[in-house]
Amino acid sequence: MSNRVIMPTQDPNVRKTNFNEVALGYSKEDAISEASRCLHCKAKPCVSGCPVNIDIPAFIQKIKEDNIDEAAKIINEASLFGRICGRVCPQEHQCEAKCIRGIKGEAIAIGNLERFVSDNANLSIPTPKKANGKKVAIVGSGPSGLACAYDLAKEGCSVTIYESLHATGGVLRYGIPEFRLPKAIVDDEVNKLKALNVNIYTNKVVGKTILMEELLSDFDAIYIASGAGLPKFMGIEGENLNGVYSANEFLTRINLMKAYEASPTPIYHAKNVCVVGGGNVAMDAARCALRLKPENVYIVYRRSEKEMPARLEEVHHAKEEGINFQLLTNPVRIIGDDKFQVKGIECIRMELGAADASGRRSPVEIKGSNFVLDVDCVIMALGNNPNPILTSSFPALQTEKHGCIVVNEDQKTSIDGIYAGGDIATGAATVILAMGAGKKAASSILNYLKN
Repeated sequence: MSNRVIMPTQDPNVRKTNFNEVALGYSKEDAISEASRCLHCKAKPCVSGCPVNIDIPAFIQKIKEDNIDEAAKIINEASLFGRICGRVCPQEHQCEAKCIRGIKGEAIAIGNLERFVSDNANLSIPTPKKANGKKVAIVGSGPSGLACAYDLAKEGCSVTIYESLHATGGVLRYGIPEFRLPKAIVDDEVNKLKALNVNIYTNKVVGKTILMEELLSDFDAIYIASGAGLPKFMGIEGENLNGVYSANEFLTRINLMKAYEASPTPIYHAKNVCVVGGGNVAMDAARCALRLKPENVYIVYRRSEKEMPARLEEVHHAKEEGINFQLLTNPVRIIGDDKFQVKGIECIRMELGAADASGRRSPVEIKGSNFVLDVDCVIMALGNNPNPILTSSFPALQTEKHGCIVVNEDQKTSIDGIYAGGDIATGAATVILAMGAGKKAASSILNYLKN
């Protein structure tokens, strides 16, 4: 069989009215059928595409043998968070991009299989090694911090996580919608760490409520994984109007504060919404906005669909749900009424010119093509930089011009005993790359502590 087994989903007309998970998961028959497509290449190219180096052919073989628990053990050797990664990793750009099956057909649905295994296996938490007397502080409970904590706790370290928000998970909780990653799954994964005796303190803003100097005096090593929570804007007229959100704020209100229900942190229920951007965050914001039942949701993106950085699956789901894509279009200004409320966004049509430094063709304005979209809400989904609270309070840490902490290949910062990784070191990237950095940092920290 050469055709990929399609993941069943909620009907688009039903799911756009709720926040329940869109993808419904494989049945056992689906999973075994999809696993049977694997060629079990000797070179294992898919493994080289996985940032945490899961032995993909080995766990797929166990699915074929109907041995789900053994498949899960193989995944867990590299990652405790298969339920998360199976849902949100951009597999089409990573492990599946390396799949030999994909050269002349469709790659193995590795992410769908990882999700199936991790959802259905019956495994206990691994027993950590004997306590080694070493204490490590981790700043941030997002994917990078969680991955680092898991590897350190398994090796017998005493690990303490400091989280600035009142709930754990970082971007997994405030950034990714419930319909893509149910928060009960995030809770389950965090509880695995608690079972390994990882201490977690919420409402602790390192750099404000607790200082780096205090952590340095109390711990043998520190891993900074505080993410990138400072949103970018375009700098155009009208961005200070009522009804303009950063995607960061909009998604935090929706996902963390559940503003679509009765919530102490409400959100403006717009009639017409414009989301500016073409990445996964833009798709998430647009699809969340749609579930608040406006008349129209537009995505405005200055390049063509081919250049969109969002996952193909997310673009496909957004289209199915009825989101209006205004491609090769760029905002010029946001228009307000006499009460400083958004009433429109003026845009200009674009065409693609020569390639830029990233290899993508640069968009060029088409003079005289301006038009106005009648909207009362604009969400800017243009990416994020690291929040400077921690680094500004501890200037001894070397940073680069965008505020990212400078690290070497071992995730070590400019200060002995302090490591950093994930979005705080790279700028906004993917969950699995952040996890990969956390695992690498854990390995480096263990070597540091031994010496």
